[in-house]
Amino acid sequence: MKAGPERELLERYVKRIVGLAPSLGLTPVEWREFEESRARQPETRRAEEAKILLAAAPKGAFVIALDERGASPTSDAFAQEISRTRDSGVPALAFLIGGPDGLDPALRSAAQRIISFGALTWPHQLVRVMAAEQIYRAMTILAGHPYHRE
Repeated sequence: MKAGPERELLERYVKRIVGLAPSLGLTPVEWREFEESRARQPETRRAEEAKILLAAAPKGAFVIALDERGASPTSDAFAQEISRTRDSGVPALAFLIGGPDGLDPALRSAAQRIISFGALTWPHQLVRVMAAEQIYRAMTILAGHPYHRE
């Protein structure tokens, strides 16, 4: 992500997440970005990107793919899913965002959960920020922090 307001906002939420995660028994947070595939065909690009993303997910991670065709849980439901996953002994959560051509069917099949931030298509820079904000919001819900108000 290039320098600018989106990156600054992402960094703000990441800093908050890193500070709160240990008190909730959550593993350290790692944000990684990968180069977009240079393949000529969209199907090939999606397949190449899926392999890279799935290989980067920690071993045994609960994989959550972000895709406009996924479910749209409430923030409370999302927080409870993170809590249940943590409590079941899963070592990590991996949130995967595909490239501009979307997600490969293999990645969608490999994901334990597919979540949408709505039916609209969002730029990847904003999806990263929205994912970070929702992860932080879920953590504040679990911590009983007043950030989330209904």
